[in-house]
Amino acid sequence: MLSWLRTRAARREMAADLYGAVVAQARAPAFYATLDIPDTPEGRYEMVVLHLVLVLERLRADGEAGKAPSRELIETFVADMDGSMREMGIGDLTVPKKVKGAAAGLYGRAEALRAGMATGAAPGGLEAAITRLTLGREDGAADARAMPLARYYRASAAALAGQSSADVLAGRLAFPAVAPIAAAGAADETGGG
Repeated sequence: MLSWLRTRAARREMAADLYGAVVAQARAPAFYATLDIPDTPEGRYEMVVLHLVLVLERLRADGEAGKAPSRELIETFVADMDGSMREMGIGDLTVPKKVKGAAAGLYGRAEALRAGMATGAAPGGLEAAITRLTLGREDGAADARAMPLARYYRASAAALAGQSSADVLAGRLAFPAVAPIAAAGAADETGGG
């Protein structure tokens, strides 16, 4: 029994470290300054979820070995959402419903981003998912932030795929820098790249 408890505690600690790395990257100032993601609870939630999906997809590639860490990581996310909502002063009776919505948002975004990545490098799928879900444009209108964010997402997925499972589980995540990707995209769009 003690062995199980130690294993569980170690997995929770690993998930906390991994989630901390996700949140640290999601809070990178370049998202808010360079890509104009709103620095609001909603904008920060979207960046956390975007990075969380990237890490969950990387763990998914590990097959059976990635299932327990994924589950622990999602539990850590849910606990963080619960704590954050309580800190923001959301009423105790409303918190469970909002946490359930945040978790459902994670699963919905994961599915849409996975489908968008399945389209390959062809524009449209991933950009459309990011526009609709991450950037909240339900009207179908284009959003200039979608293309550089999609480039960043693809580059992040490739960087994480190249990392060892041990590095990922230790929270040593190799995300690319945001600003150069956004700048490269701006140059491409104006014909300068």
